[in-house]
Amino acid sequence: MRFRVYRTETGGDHRYDTFELDPPSGMTVLGALFEIQERYDESLAFRYSCRGAVCGTCAMLINRIPRLACRTQVHALVKGEEPIHLDSFLAIEQKEIDWDPSTEVLVEPMPHLPVIRDLVVDMDHFFTCYRQTDPVFRAAGPLPEEEQPMAQKEVEALEIYTACILCGACFAACPVNGQNLRYWGPAALAKLYRFHIDPREAGDGSRLATADVPDGWWACEFHGNCHRVCPKYVPPNVAIGKAERELRERKKES
Repeated sequence: MRFRVYRTETGGDHRYDTFELDPPSGMTVLGALFEIQERYDESLAFRYSCRGAVCGTCAMLINRIPRLACRTQVHALVKGEEPIHLDSFLAIEQKEIDWDPSTEVLVEPMPHLPVIRDLVVDMDHFFTCYRQTDPVFRAAGPLPEEEQPMAQKEVEALEIYTACILCGACFAACPVNGQNLRYWGPAALAKLYRFHIDPREAGDGSRLATADVPDGWWACEFHGNCHRVCPKYVPPNVAIGKAERELRERKKES
């Protein structure tokens, strides 16, 4: 099987290197990158950590879809067993290289973020957007001396959004992030909504107001790519839609 891998060069240029592998059943794209590094080119740069789809470190563009390399099975990928259909945008439309997805795997760095080297991108902008949400729990009152039980429905509502592992796949798949560098992005807004619906917080709407700006909630165009690529099935588009609706209702009442 052929792997086409994006490589950087001195001066900011790049190329695609081709490697032939015979991946065994169950090999992931991350496993293939390790084999390429060990057998062909030890200088190949990519990020990884847990290898178990928990840390989010190994997110990259695989066959023009943002995915976790540690979770993406090579044979399932080329057989089309894990299809993800995205609203198109420039980074996945570009035809710089011809490749056959039925027999080849194309591995590239995540779009919308500067490339440091090969498959490694600079996540600073992603985390700058994330920090705008002040992603720290704010207790509604004095800290309790005992546990604060929550209703099961409240727990289930929170769990949908607490599953985010900050891999950046949603950011890379969002057409708006590719056009508007000021847009907060799906991950940050989903995290903000998670704190808004937490019954242990103040519940005064201040969380929603944080992103009540043109480049916050209102910049989303609801392409839905963020939900489709999320390895933990977090739906930022749903959170953003609910936040917008609640803000509109509050403004009508005021």
